[in-house]
Amino acid sequence: MNPVERKSFFENQGYLVVSGLLTNKEVDTCQVEIEHLHEVAVDLEERNDADSRHFQREPFSAVANRGERPVLRKIEQTGRFSGVFKELAAHPELSKVVQLLIGEDLLLFRSTLMLKPALHGSSHGLHQDSAYWPMDPPTLVTVSIALSDATEENGCIQVIPRSHLWGMQGWGHIARDQDDELSDRKDVDLSDQISVPLQAGDVLMFHSLLVHGSGPNKSSKPRHTALYAYFPPTVHYMPGENDPREKTFRVISGMQGKANLTMQAHF
Repeated sequence: MNPVERKSFFENQGYLVVSGLLTNKEVDTCQVEIEHLHEVAVDLEERNDADSRHFQREPFSAVANRGERPVLRKIEQTGRFSGVFKELAAHPELSKVVQLLIGEDLLLFRSTLMLKPALHGSSHGLHQDSAYWPMDPPTLVTVSIALSDATEENGCIQVIPRSHLWGMQGWGHIARDQDDELSDRKDVDLSDQISVPLQAGDVLMFHSLLVHGSGPNKSSKPRHTALYAYFPPTVHYMPGENDPREKTFRVISGMQGKANLTMQAHF
């Protein structure tokens, strides 16, 4: 697809797949870094460091560790712990496509690694990202970078095309056991739900209101995914009652070359 077709498809369907955005070498570098972050997780736990809260264990795993490695579900705020994943958030080719979708000025809302471990990877229930994010209007773009092949067998992402046009809804718990249904809702037609398999290096981008989830990983291979969420400065920070009144976001591109932007609570 050319740029115009890409933007039109995203706006109409709520998602976009970009094949081969990362090179094999870049994927390999990320995989090595994931191994290092498992070591970081062990170190933080042993030292009772408060930062260990950013390393979440797989909640439905029958074992806490495989050998000396913790069985992790995800790592939040990866830029705090990894130069590799901090740099990946501003990958030039990635930024170029996101800018096409939401504009030249890009701010980073989220930086996460999803590590659906082999054999134990839990399902992720159907949900809309913006339902959990204090940002308005809900027009962020979530980027899912496959760092290993994502297949139906190891729990690739599933989406409902055009569901970003449904408006905000409630979907219940995200983390679900392997044999659980992806949604408890009976009042919504989920028949248009499709799987989006990716090869390592491919990228899935989707609107923050698009309904999506993923099945379990019962295979012998993990599914590693780097997740980022971006937004333009026209989106406001809307914290809850107990949240801080201001928040600082990293600038990825534009914004007259600023490194960060601090937003005040907007009511």
